[in-house]
Amino acid sequence: MRCEVVAIGSELLLGQIVDTNSSWIGEQLALVGIDSHFQTKVGDNLGRMVQALEIALGRSDAVIVCGGLGPTQDDITKEAIAKVMGVDLELDDEIAARIEHMFTSRGRRMPMNNLRQAEIPVGATAIRDPQPGTAPGIIAPVGDKVIYATPGVPSEMKEIMAGAVIPDLIKRAGISATIVSRTLRTWGESESGLAERLAGRVAVLDRVGNPTLAYLASGIEGIKVRLTAKGADEAEAHALLLAEEAEVRAILGDIVFGVDDETIEHSVLSLLRDRGLTLGLAESLTGGMMGSRICDVPGASDVFRGSIVSYAAEVKFSILGVPEGPVVTADAAAAMAAGARRVLGADVGVAVTGVAGPGPDEDGVEAGTVFVGLDLGPLGGEAGPEAFEVKLPGSRLQIRQFSVITALSALRTRLLLAH
Repeated sequence: MRCEVVAIGSELLLGQIVDTNSSWIGEQLALVGIDSHFQTKVGDNLGRMVQALEIALGRSDAVIVCGGLGPTQDDITKEAIAKVMGVDLELDDEIAARIEHMFTSRGRRMPMNNLRQAEIPVGATAIRDPQPGTAPGIIAPVGDKVIYATPGVPSEMKEIMAGAVIPDLIKRAGISATIVSRTLRTWGESESGLAERLAGRVAVLDRVGNPTLAYLASGIEGIKVRLTAKGADEAEAHALLLAEEAEVRAILGDIVFGVDDETIEHSVLSLLRDRGLTLGLAESLTGGMMGSRICDVPGASDVFRGSIVSYAAEVKFSILGVPEGPVVTADAAAAMAAGARRVLGADVGVAVTGVAGPGPDEDGVEAGTVFVGLDLGPLGGEAGPEAFEVKLPGSRLQIRQFSVITALSALRTRLLLAH
């Protein structure tokens, strides 16, 4: 079965919004074994939307349309689908009542244009109760083919895809095999370095055809190694997947820091928690980015003491106790880590200082020069606070992001070694 994606919205064509929905949908289709050969973006123009849908239906068995289901005048996806079907729109009273209840239950008046979201092409089926939005999805038969419509809001789209679209596609495609996947997250090796390490294993997989392995460089999220296995049932597929994961982990070792949605922050907090340790940060060029990511992890408060954003040199001197002098050095980073540990009353201190760019700093230190400081207290032995230098590539934002994962990865490695 072939299914393609049509993303709706002039803002996508203008570059105002990056279309992450299509890539996510494509990934989900691949995971269940449905071929997807085309992805199209089209602006909010009825004629061009109809044309895009007709072209897609001409070469695929199913089309997933993403976006254009809102209440405003430029949300015309349903009108386009109705034209392709050759039918009118009709008001679904149940959906209209639900939308009105969502407004009244919050003490708000419902604008009448929200009732546009309750209009459905005649012969189509509404996908009801997407949360937390009001726009229902649509399953619209067109002869022996089908159009699915989902909202453009990623959280709503993903709920409708998982709850209705993918199951319906699997049923229509007659897929009986189970496909499962797992993503191993790594840091400390380049994509080409990973490929070199895993070349022998990939050659074996290429011969047998199942499971499969793929790479995805994901910036601050590290480099991902995606494993996918197919089996006659879920038990068989998972057995293949777990066996392959063990093979890959044996090759890659400790550079694998997480699985699926587990970030480097999850890994570090888990290690600290297991050891009964608390964490304090001192951040210069990252400007609180590291602390913010740690706070994104539920339950971080039992480990994380806080972060001192010591952006100005004077703050490093007066609060953290860094000796006066250049502040983009290994000595300064080590002193910052010790200061964070002391001031915040933490067991472990981590610090980052450097030059994010775009050019060199006033001392001539080149952009991308970063020093990471670590103070593990008694856990670190007699050596005391330590620091190391890295050269990071990319834009100002990328250098700051890479600094975060580099520092947290270094802490993770030291915690593993100290155990």
